[in-house]
Amino acid sequence: MANDGGILQWNDYSSYIRRTFGQRVQKISVNAGFTCPNRDGKISTDGCIYCTNKSFSPFYCNSDDSISEQLRKGIDFFSPKYNAQKYLAYFQTYTNTYDNINALRRKYEEALLVDGVIGLVISTRPDCVDDEIMRLLADYAKEKYVEIEFGLESTKNSTLELINRGHTYEQAVDAIMLVQKYGIMSGVHLILGLPYESEEDFYLHAERISQLPISTLKLHQMQVLRGTRLEKLYDENKSAFADLSLENYVRIVSNFLDILNPEIIVERLTSESPREMVLYPDWNGRKNFEVSHIVNAFMKKNGMFQGRNSKG
Repeated sequence: MANDGGILQWNDYSSYIRRTFGQRVQKISVNAGFTCPNRDGKISTDGCIYCTNKSFSPFYCNSDDSISEQLRKGIDFFSPKYNAQKYLAYFQTYTNTYDNINALRRKYEEALLVDGVIGLVISTRPDCVDDEIMRLLADYAKEKYVEIEFGLESTKNSTLELINRGHTYEQAVDAIMLVQKYGIMSGVHLILGLPYESEEDFYLHAERISQLPISTLKLHQMQVLRGTRLEKLYDENKSAFADLSLENYVRIVSNFLDILNPEIIVERLTSESPREMVLYPDWNGRKNFEVSHIVNAFMKKNGMFQGRNSKG
């Protein structure tokens, strides 16, 4: 069946937030000055081949400001738009568990002390969580909302190696199981359209993650951004890339949702970068919400809804 609200054909994040909190809750992005083991030399100095944080950092997310200052600026930006809302501190930039435990405690607690902040969403890598970190987060989760987001990107190890992720799919599964052990929500990010992956691979991803104890999913279409190593690969071999025209992506993501475990909350279907940065695919500046409307209409027309053909 479709989601509880009957509006969208998938289990959407906005409806989940309303069910959970009874009001609108806005994420406020934070750049807490973390780095990444894929950049500082522990694993690599090159980073992922598609990576450029310039594509998604809002103006108030500036590591020159303290965490509390960033949150207050974000709240000042959003509060005139919406009434009576609460906030989640979204530790977004780079790997937000990659530090010693005392530094992590200081950063997380600074965020939680900001008026109106009711929880943490922490973006990190599967190879950067352990029991000590999870015990800290489990303490916060007794009174606050806590979720960990993992950059999974693909369930194929050959792809993870190609894009220089520096971890395996098995490590991601282990990290998700660790988070589950501590009773904390976890989510994953997945990119559809990475080089050399086929449409069958995309649906295999859906089947695999449907078996994992995750709560949320963010889907991203693969974007070739200027100034990345992915741009060089695209210039050299365009045949390595799937057809990500808007029409085809709508069909692919609809089929993906059709076989996705209906219990997984879908937070987004696409990513959005400044148009001048995007080389491929060119969707004429379509916004995320516009693509969601198109996908929803396609799924309704074709009798599709999340989990209709799930094997989970």
